[in-house]
Amino acid sequence: MKKIKIFILLSICLFTIDAFAQTALEIADKASRAIDFESMEMASTLTIIDSKGRERIRKIVTATRAFNGVTKTIIRFVAPAEVKGTTMLVFDNQDSNDDMWIYLPALRKIRRIVSSERGRSFMGSEFTNADMGKPNLEDFNYKLLPDAKIHGNNCWVVEANCKDQDIEDLYGFKRQVSWIEKGNYLCHKIEYYDLDDELHRIQTIKDYRKQSGNGFFAFHLEKKNVQNGRKSILKIDGFQDNSKMNESAFAPNKLDK
Repeated sequence: MKKIKIFILLSICLFTIDAFAQTALEIADKASRAIDFESMEMASTLTIIDSKGRERIRKIVTATRAFNGVTKTIIRFVAPAEVKGTTMLVFDNQDSNDDMWIYLPALRKIRRIVSSERGRSFMGSEFTNADMGKPNLEDFNYKLLPDAKIHGNNCWVVEANCKDQDIEDLYGFKRQVSWIEKGNYLCHKIEYYDLDDELHRIQTIKDYRKQSGNGFFAFHLEKKNVQNGRKSILKIDGFQDNSKMNESAFAPNKLDK
């Protein structure tokens, strides 16, 4: 009888651990869907600030639209002159890693961004190339940490650990910890830990605005590198939650047009 009780207790414990893992995954999935726009256009300002407070300003236009289950995003720099025309294209594939291309006017060349470059800096900022697409939820193991408050909001705290070394290399970090508001699933903060499991970057997400549909969109994102003192701020200057762009505009061979 004692062995039976111990077996039941262990089964309950294992079930509880699994339930927490599933709950963490569900929260992460709902947080991803809360800001998922399959069609939108926006203008934004990227401010890159070095450790001495010196700023570089970049103006960007972005368009996103889904075609046959693939969400395609084109990101084009329009100012200043030194980066004008630089364009990135991202295909967010449902069942595989994103496809990415970049056009660099100075080289007059369109090239594919390979996996080893996903975790690298996006145009000299603290954002990465991987940040320009959606992460694949299946690349991580999830668990819930104790709840916490941020900006006065009650949040779940979800830790996502890369499943293996290849995935760590793909994203450029070992794990991330996200603060996700209860009720609406909006993410307010993300901590990124480097391959040595040291805190590397902190991203804060603010100024969420409800759009004409059911989704929200954040108009202020800041990512700070706590190891070198640099930070980057992305502010949305204009946003509309639909796009009329034809699929041909999202072709890799059109990035130089």
